[in-house]
Parts: sequence; structure tokens; C-alpha cells
Amino acid sequence: MNAEYTDARALDSWRQDEIDWGMFGVPEAELGVLGDVAGKDVIELGCGTAYFGAWLAKRGARVTGVDLTPAQLETARRCSEELGIPMELIEANAEDVPLPDGSFDLVLSEYGASIWCDPYRWIPEAARLLRPRGELVFLRNSTLCVLCAPDDPDGKVGERLLRPQFGLHRMEWSGEDEGVDFQLPHGDWIRLLRAAEFEIEELWELQAPESAETHSYYGFVPAEWARKWPAEEIWKARKRG
Repeated sequence: MNAEYTDARALDSWRQDEIDWGMFGVPEAELGVLGDVAGKDVIELGCGTAYFGAWLAKRGARVTGVDLTPAQLETARRCSEELGIPMELIEANAEDVPLPDGSFDLVLSEYGASIWCDPYRWIPEAARLLRPRGELVFLRNSTLCVLCAPDDPDGKVGERLLRPQFGLHRMEWSGEDEGVDFQLPHGDWIRLLRAAEFEIEELWELQAPESAETHSYYGFVPAEWARKWPAEEIWKARKRG
């Protein structure tokens, strides 16, 4: 994926001035998820090419990016050096980050650890890394989208439920997107976050804008579907303390 899509567009993403969310580019200016990040210590778990972290660094945050994929981190380092946007980049599993407890004000995951790591491991790790009253923000596929996603690698999310919600956790996919990701229903997310000493502050169910078109690469969710039902959701929680 790094060579096919993310590497090719990384520099343009780093240069982007405005923050947006997800496949359909919902503007942060409309949602107000992050607030003022200036002066905050931020860690992005599963940062990929770290363009989201770059957006925060340009707003005065001190950003650390963590990812398991060397190629993604090399792309991020190249962008950081070329654009002069400082960022610490660490090759590590977001389920076991080699950094001290209580090091950060904000833990962020935008389609990183939020889908590629086991939530029963990375959520407690996020809590460990946060200072008291620190924030956790993550973007993931909506549960409804997962329930309507076909196993056929060429298929599109449709208007029928195709799998049970009960027992949702480890997902195995075939074809072009072959691999494993992790998805939970809302009730399990709430219980997990509370068990990890988080207070849930907000859940944004994203609607594709009227002007949005089906994504050129992540085309499994038609834009028309995402205008009717949430394809993606952002969770925000705060560590107790």
C-alpha cells in the first residue's frame, strides 16, 4: 500500500493546510474535534506516513509518530526533512510502545491502531501513555459500515446486513485488501474505554458532504451510501485523573 498509494501522495498531504477527516474529507473546522493543540505533546499510534501528525505539528504540537512499517516511516522522514516539519518517528507496535508512562496530552489514531491493532491491547496502552485528563481521539470504520461490507474483495458496502454484530472483533479479509483488522460494536467500545479509565466525551458519525465523490483508492464505500449512513466515526475520550 505504501508504494501504491500513500507514498505517492504523502508530500501533498503533508503540505495540506486544513485538517480533514476520513475518506470523504469532512473538515475539522466543521467538527471541532481537536481544539487548540499548540504546546501539546501528541502521539499518533499507527501513523503511517504521518501526514495527520504533520498537520498538528504545523499548529504548534510536539508530535511523535509510531508505526510498524519501515517503508511508511521512511516516507514520513523524507517529508519531515523536505518540509522542515519536526517530528519524532519510532518503529514500534502501537500495542507496546517503548516510551514512559504519562508522556502525552493527546493520543491520536486515524485509521492506524484504531483498526490495525487489537483494541483490548492498544486502548490500555493509550491510557498508559496519557497524562491524567489527557485526550484520546480515534477515527475508524463505523460499525454499520463493517456490518454491510461484503467479503467479496471487489464488492461495495450496500444496504443489507451481511454479518452478525454479536462477536465482532477480529476480521479477516481476502483479495486486494487481504489481511486482518479489528472492529468492535459500540457497546464493547464503551465498556472497553470505561475499563481503561476513560470518560467518553463525544462520538461523531461522519456524513459524506454533498460534493463528495467515491474515493479513488478506498472505493469500497460509495459516496451516495455515505451520505445516507455513517461510513466512519470519530471517538473522543478523556483519561480520568
